[in-house]
Amino acid sequence: MSEPAYDRAEQGAAASAPTPAAQPGVRGHLENRLRQSPLASRDATKISFEDFANTSLSLDALDIAQNLGKRGISVPVLGGTVRLIDVLIIIVSATIALLIGPGASSLTGIHALAAGLAVLFTLAFFQASDVYQVPVMRQRLAQIGRVSAGWTLVFAMFAVLRTATGLGSSVSDAWIGAWYSMGLVGLCLSRLILSRLARNWTRSGSLERRAIIVGGGTAAQELIHDLEAQQDNDIRICGIFDDRSPPVVAGYPKLGNISALVEFARLARIDMLIVCIPLRAEKRVLELLKTLWVLPVDIRLSAHTDKVRFRDRGTSFIGTVPFVDVAEKPIADWDMVAKRIFDVVFSVIAIVCLAPVMIGAIIAIKLDSKGPVIFRQKRYGFNNEIIEVLKFRSMYTDMADPDAKKVVTKGDPRVTKVGRIIRKTSIDELPQLFNVLAGSLSLVGPRPHAVNAHTNNETWDDVVDGYFARHKVKPGVTGWAQINGWRGEVDTPEKIQKRVECDVYYIENWSILFDLKILFLTPLKLLNTENAY
Repeated sequence: MSEPAYDRAEQGAAASAPTPAAQPGVRGHLENRLRQSPLASRDATKISFEDFANTSLSLDALDIAQNLGKRGISVPVLGGTVRLIDVLIIIVSATIALLIGPGASSLTGIHALAAGLAVLFTLAFFQASDVYQVPVMRQRLAQIGRVSAGWTLVFAMFAVLRTATGLGSSVSDAWIGAWYSMGLVGLCLSRLILSRLARNWTRSGSLERRAIIVGGGTAAQELIHDLEAQQDNDIRICGIFDDRSPPVVAGYPKLGNISALVEFARLARIDMLIVCIPLRAEKRVLELLKTLWVLPVDIRLSAHTDKVRFRDRGTSFIGTVPFVDVAEKPIADWDMVAKRIFDVVFSVIAIVCLAPVMIGAIIAIKLDSKGPVIFRQKRYGFNNEIIEVLKFRSMYTDMADPDAKKVVTKGDPRVTKVGRIIRKTSIDELPQLFNVLAGSLSLVGPRPHAVNAHTNNETWDDVVDGYFARHKVKPGVTGWAQINGWRGEVDTPEKIQKRVECDVYYIENWSILFDLKILFLTPLKLLNTENAY
């Protein structure tokens, strides 16, 4: 509660502040705040007063959203990385002790077996002593004590094995002693560095899970008190959204009503939405979930007021406070790391292999018509952020339509001769491989649609209920909808409905193998050019 916005909210400002459009004389003040905001650099567009002229968020809610724009550190990824560092220290210390330590000798099978057993025993003992938990990572002396005890137990296990079975009796005691000493020093030094980093990350908020409470009143107040009472709680409550609650609940500001929540979550980096409404209010809960499920966040339904005992399946706990897991953020933690590595590796391979095709396209476009080779178009990216997608120009420069106000149709006079060829073969999409390297696109995912994409004068979010759920992951160069034949002109509501259904299916069933399947099927599906103009 140290942030200025929270202090103001406690005085009632958050709930009473009018929107930017209504507050007189606020334009210059808001423009100043937006220029200094982290949001101003999040995409290719400039955030201005006009962008927020019709916002339902108060100025204080905008301030909080801007302060929450920074991405955090995934706890599972951090824990996995620390485990990997421990493994490397064990192997490197064993190797150094063997090659240059007392009684140096060459590597044998028994040395490799000892190193492998040490890795297994160490990870098991460290896991049992909770040294991969963030609260322990922040502690200096306690962490070193646990690591030292675990590492010593590993060598105690070796001693027991040698005595009981004679396994490893040929291994030099000098090597074991040198390995133990070097490994202990390496593990302790790494933990000293980790404790410093973990404390800094905690102070900066990078290791916290940011939560919004949906719902108010007494139930929200009790939930907040219960969460704050949990030891080593990593949940940071950033505010409350509700249609009925007072301006401040348990010291936290009400930032707006439910309809403003989706807008807030588009601007802020939120990890979790906690719906604090009794389970018996089924109709209201279902209405809320229908609104919120399009967001790329964990959604949990608080069960602490219903006094129901749950099994672990389908539920989770923050300390002793129970929650029903309604929706999980897709492609998070290690899945996100794996997908990013997949994207970088395969996009580099694709760029190298397709370089002759791209060079040929550049030459053909230059010879065919005047103007730049690359066409840039603003499209929806992850969580509705606006991104700039690269394409080879396929239209005459003076007829280009960067805002996608008019859909390209069969025989469209705006398309050049070369443009017809590269659009049919999807060669015009190849520059998006560089978007993948930059991180705004993924190789596989829902295709990024133009901001003004429409059918029969209706934007696609009006045509399809839950359309924005396809933006819960990064958009892709190719996707499951394209594999199933839904590419090209979208001139009927059914076509965009089918695309969205395929996109949601992909999100709910994602895996690296699924990405590989789509990637390798794409060239075959491109042979069908029936709907590509």
